[in-house]
Amino acid sequence: MKEDEIVKACGAEILKGNTGSDFNFSTDTRTIKNGDLYLPLKGANFDGENFIQDALNKGAAGYFTTRGEIFDNAKVIFKVDDTLKTYLQLANFYREKINPKVIGITGSSGKTTTKEMVYSVISQKYKTVKTFSNHNNEIGFCQTVFEMNADTEVLIIEMGMRALGEIELISSYAKPDIAIVTNCGSAHIGRLKSLENIAKAKCEIAKFLNPSGTFIALNQQRTKDALCFDGEKIFYSLDDVEILERKIAYTKFIYKGKMYELSVEGDYNVENSLAAIEAGYKLNLTYDEIKRGLFEYKPIEKRWEVEEINGLKIINDSYNANPESVKASVKTFCELYSNPVVVLGNMGELGENEVELHKEVGRYFSKLKNVKFLTVGNLAAEIAKVLTQYGIEAKSFDDNESVSLYILDNSDVGNTIFLKASRSMKFEQIIENLKRGKL
Repeated sequence: MKEDEIVKACGAEILKGNTGSDFNFSTDTRTIKNGDLYLPLKGANFDGENFIQDALNKGAAGYFTTRGEIFDNAKVIFKVDDTLKTYLQLANFYREKINPKVIGITGSSGKTTTKEMVYSVISQKYKTVKTFSNHNNEIGFCQTVFEMNADTEVLIIEMGMRALGEIELISSYAKPDIAIVTNCGSAHIGRLKSLENIAKAKCEIAKFLNPSGTFIALNQQRTKDALCFDGEKIFYSLDDVEILERKIAYTKFIYKGKMYELSVEGDYNVENSLAAIEAGYKLNLTYDEIKRGLFEYKPIEKRWEVEEINGLKIINDSYNANPESVKASVKTFCELYSNPVVVLGNMGELGENEVELHKEVGRYFSKLKNVKFLTVGNLAAEIAKVLTQYGIEAKSFDDNESVSLYILDNSDVGNTIFLKASRSMKFEQIIENLKRGKL
């Protein structure tokens, strides 16, 4: 962006400049490039303005400041009131300048998987940019927008939240043409207190949805009750699907009279794919393009990663966990693999009902047969207690090291081990322990 565009976008005051140059923005002095403008963000425990000189020493052409400080070796200086708001305003200006179709995606679980599926489908026809990994807050939104080139046709934005108002903020700058809500479940219920509040927070994605756009969501009554949007609405469900074949790393199904295939297992992945199918048709993709895009989808890191370690097959699905995602993924695992061992860790951010929600997961798994459960952490231990009451083999461990040693001592080559927990449990340590072997 040029200096006059920056001023137009955010109302910045030019303290030094008039170079006529184009600039890229950087918020991180560790990755800043020659000629970038340094945009110092602020947080509870850091102030990026303390590193302006460092940014200039590393090649920044200039910077934004709220304090009005002037460093002599800067070519360009902009004064603003709030650097995060400035970042959002700049991103919004650039988004409108490129003018792609925008797809916003949120949900309690499955939003990153759905985002990747939507990208795999939409990129069959259009030049598409998507949110990297799970960078789904307002800063990630800005970073994604500035990944666009002039020829970008579709922008896919994943929107996460931990409180009311956060998705509304991102949506107000993203202004989606298609909004997708994968589901409204119990993730973050500890912060939002009720499923109704969670649905309200997720449906904020529609507050700035193009009136002629489309809202696509899992068919849940709480979502319908929370939604305020008068335009086109599409609700999908597994009830609309006929599963033809379930195998390891393969699913075939029929949806609305047409056959599709996925290179992954799990009915929950079929459910996620329905949003991608609907979005594809709204953007005028052909059936063949949508079918090909779905089949080419591959999970990203820590989502059903299959690895052989010293003769053991390990499936790492420990990217995140809430009651709904744990039930769905473990059920799929136990249906597809023989000699299954399930390692469960604490599920985070479930609030005052966290103990009961863990117990409820245990009761759900009590119907499974010929499965061995190992749990890590004080909350996951509640799952094991319930399973033991139902006569199912379950052992509890305090930490990743102790469960790793147990697996090394007690697992056979024929076992397949499934790891599922919230990220805070750091289950990747179990993978490293198993690779290292006994000390």
